[in-house]
Amino acid sequence: MQVAGVDLRVNHPVLALESTDWLPGLPLEGEAAVGCDTHVVVRVQAQVRLVKVRLFTELLDEGLGPDPSFTTVFEGPISLADGRLVIGDVMGVTRFVSLIGEGGRWLIRVAVDEPGWNAAAIDISVGPRL
Repeated sequence: MQVAGVDLRVNHPVLALESTDWLPGLPLEGEAAVGCDTHVVVRVQAQVRLVKVRLFTELLDEGLGPDPSFTTVFEGPISLADGRLVIGDVMGVTRFVSLIGEGGRWLIRVAVDEPGWNAAAIDISVGPRL
């Protein structure tokens, strides 16, 4: 089920999905996305148009889930100390915070419309809690 949707202005071509903790330096190198225990960074299209981000929980209703045509660029656990997921541009221009649930480790899947520098839409699926 979709629980949030936001259009973000991104000045830097990297979008961060993170715990409310400090963002460590995560080099993307040639990858579309990389992650660590508390953060995931995703390569996106910057300064051209707003980046559309949709957030889903594990409870999916018919037809209300992530876009199946999108390409998964990251799937794995992420620790959210206070149960909040922060989505924002690494330069701090825009930031969206959503309460996911209790603090702890959550399985997260990140899919984009076009992996790499042209990604303009991201679907984030969160759950279950590990």
